[in-house]
Amino acid sequence: MPNLAYELPVSEQDYLMGELNSPIKHEYIDGVVYAMSGASAAHNRLAGNIYLAFANHLKGNPCQPYTSDMKVKVGSKYFYPDVLVDCTDLDDNSYFSEQPSIIVEVLSKSTRQLDKTTKLDSYIQIPTLQEYVLIEQEHAEIAVLRRATGWRAEYYFLGDTITLNSIDLTISVEDIYQRVKNSDMLQWLERKAQEEEQLQADSASH
Repeated sequence: MPNLAYELPVSEQDYLMGELNSPIKHEYIDGVVYAMSGASAAHNRLAGNIYLAFANHLKGNPCQPYTSDMKVKVGSKYFYPDVLVDCTDLDDNSYFSEQPSIIVEVLSKSTRQLDKTTKLDSYIQIPTLQEYVLIEQEHAEIAVLRRATGWRAEYYFLGDTITLNSIDLTISVEDIYQRVKNSDMLQWLERKAQEEEQLQADSASH
């Protein structure tokens, strides 16, 4: 859970106005405001890889990806997902989405519980949401929860590809973890290098 920023109940209007001038981001849960902590390089790489994949795929499409500066509003809650896609052509002056099609969160020790409980319970109440993606950063594991399958988590690992039906995109787990140096990725890249060396050796011997 992010750090509690204000003890007294805060109105939605005061929260939204405060965010316009705040040097740090806050999430808002039923009148309570929580300060968000900074993110690691791995966290930023994962979110960036997803955003770039979405942006390239959706170029020229009415659906638009947004980074973690765009809030999602669910009832009396406001969250900052790492990446979201909204297909409603938001106004240039919009600061939050109420109709996302897909939401992506990169998990960390400080946010994992919130992402898997409070946020999950809130996000699945959004009628337009089709998929919720949870990405681990300390190891290579991605969970995709889909409305079409009753929000049952399906897990993907290195060597797998993921099809996100909400935006008609197929992407490999390896591409999502590009330049992330957790133990799974280091072992995966080492094994690929060894296989490539073996292929080259076999080719040279023929």
